[in-house]
Amino acid sequence: MKIAVITAAEQVGLREEPDPVPGPEDVLVRIGACGLCTMERRLYLGTKPIYPVAAGHEVAGEVIAVGAKAAVLPGVPRVGDTVTLDLLTRCGSCTSCRRGRSALCKQPQGGALSDGTISMGAGLAQLVKVPARQAFGTGSAPLRHAAMGEPLACVTHSARLGGLRAGDRVAVVGAGYMGRLHLALAKLRGAASVGLIDISEERLTEAREAGADWTSTPAEAVAKGGKQDLVFVTAGAPDALETAVAMCDDGGTVVLFGAFPKDLSAGISPDAIHHHELTVLGVFSHEPQDWTEAAALIASGRLATDLDALVTAEFPLAEVDEALRLAAKSPVYRVLVGG
Repeated sequence: MKIAVITAAEQVGLREEPDPVPGPEDVLVRIGACGLCTMERRLYLGTKPIYPVAAGHEVAGEVIAVGAKAAVLPGVPRVGDTVTLDLLTRCGSCTSCRRGRSALCKQPQGGALSDGTISMGAGLAQLVKVPARQAFGTGSAPLRHAAMGEPLACVTHSARLGGLRAGDRVAVVGAGYMGRLHLALAKLRGAASVGLIDISEERLTEAREAGADWTSTPAEAVAKGGKQDLVFVTAGAPDALETAVAMCDDGGTVVLFGAFPKDLSAGISPDAIHHHELTVLGVFSHEPQDWTEAAALIASGRLATDLDALVTAEFPLAEVDEALRLAAKSPVYRVLVGG
């Protein structure tokens, strides 16, 4: 099969790799679409210089083979089914996994190709095999929607840990791709209002078109949005945490979803958190139960309009270099590669 390998900053090419052979509890999937996220952009630009590397972890495709043990079990996707794939390598044995927090599995993630090339998803390829338990059917949904299973699972994880409930007043800091998915899910879950905060007027306009009840720049967010029950920070920018805490009503929750620079610190008042019973929590990645919900939402079609609006461009695998260049150097929501 063909697989894309990033060999240096802004250097990527296709190479041949032996077709994966599914074991008795695996499924083999012909990849139809793979989304390019922040990880792929960093690898391509060289800000995360891990080379050579086979990237791509937002993957969907068609099941073409099912292992013998998996094939007899109810609920396992069948040959011909469209699936979205969880490519995390959860060990199941470490303290995090034993506590049901496998998103924080202590086993190093990733693997290797046949020649030792680092694999970080390896979804920019023609084929992939995964344990059957990590393939989730998406019904008749188009592949471009199924490829959003991984980011949507991250968002359902965020909403679950954050305690999102119908009737909540919600603000989302960051109107990029993940911010827009938070908007879509919060509206679907019955939030009383959802506001988006960003520095880009263009993105704020698009957020309003997508159903945001209000939008604001960071400087005006507290005055314009008022007090909130739940604030999701999807863009780890300086002052984002302080803004989010300032927006919280009594008993409110701030969810730190987006990655922050490792050396960034923030000044928030412990007394304010104490007296107003505020919660500040971090969320990272996803758990199997989040995948179940994400795949079901995609299959239902209830987010179809929102997901369609977030596809910036689609490229065949043969044009992976052009796709990575666009995703890395232009303001996009999601660029998809496959087929």
